[in-house]
Amino acid sequence: MPRLAEVVDFLHRRIAPNAAQLDVSLDAMAAALDAMAEAGYLGLRCPAEYGNEPLTEAEHRQFQQACARASGAFAFLQTQHQSAVSMLAKSDNDALRDSVLPRTIFGEHRIGIGFSQLRRPGEPIMRATADADGYRLSGHVPWITGYGFFGEFLIGAELEDGRAVFGLVPLRTAAGIRVSAPMPLAAMQTANTVTADLTDFRLPAEHVAFIRPPGWIRENDRINVALQGHFAVGCGAAALDLLNVALAKRDQPENEAWVATLRSRWRQAKDRLEAVSDWDVPAGATDRLDARAEAIVVMQDLAWAAVTMSAGAANSLSHPAQRILREALVFTVSAQTAAIQTATLGRIATPGQIATPGRLAESGPLAASEKSEVPA
Repeated sequence: MPRLAEVVDFLHRRIAPNAAQLDVSLDAMAAALDAMAEAGYLGLRCPAEYGNEPLTEAEHRQFQQACARASGAFAFLQTQHQSAVSMLAKSDNDALRDSVLPRTIFGEHRIGIGFSQLRRPGEPIMRATADADGYRLSGHVPWITGYGFFGEFLIGAELEDGRAVFGLVPLRTAAGIRVSAPMPLAAMQTANTVTADLTDFRLPAEHVAFIRPPGWIRENDRINVALQGHFAVGCGAAALDLLNVALAKRDQPENEAWVATLRSRWRQAKDRLEAVSDWDVPAGATDRLDARAEAIVVMQDLAWAAVTMSAGAANSLSHPAQRILREALVFTVSAQTAAIQTATLGRIATPGQIATPGRLAESGPLAASEKSEVPA
């Protein structure tokens, strides 16, 4: 069985049936992460040189969709580790890469990320200063997901000249690090998101992964603007699954017609996002931005449709429609930039149009690919 098919089968058998428990139970989440590690699926971004069978970029996007469809909380937690592995694979610190990456595949070494602070305008809230053979870090990290699941996280700190240094630091309270209690959040509480404050923490050279030029994260966000949208596509698919269950319980042909329309919108958003996610395919920044916004808004509409079709039962915290609605909240704001925020608001305010500051243009429909896997 091809690698992607194996992973999707794992998600279907092991994760999706337990989505309700994964949303509320730390023990269930830990067991699911352990199961993924035992299967060797925590290194999906680890290079083949370490004895791994990595997914291609296109396959990884399909994996993101399938994972979010199975469980938003699980998708959100495991992607922190997969992202850290992907970034460490690009490190020019050969010793660090060779030491850490082979142990990420089966989860012996589990890593989170903590560099969203680099997106914040104004004075840096996490600074680095050169030390004898490394750096001293001081400041605040506002978001680190995976406390109790990951032993370390990949931090980003700004140097005086505007460059950013990235390195591995412990995800626990230790000398020079104070980690908060998990934040009370409206969604994905079991992913255990915390903050951290560092005071003159020493990051030795052997733990430094790389240094990026000034403005790196803004350029990275511009390039990768569409990629987070695949979680929105998966969340929308989960809502469609629930709509299909609701339709099967009652004879409502008029509702079947509306769900068919929603399914068509989902397929179009999915195909469009996949088309602009590949940098080998010509597409402008506006195309990618609007494809991300379209995926978000279609996901939101599908989540609300699942609530509507589930009627009063959807008001229960344990109902899947309630869970999917909250997951949609997270996938709306994850890795959000000012441009994504504006594009999403434009899509909400002007359905069916491309909305960018100072410009509105009709959004041409895309033909659905015959290869799309659309929830029946």
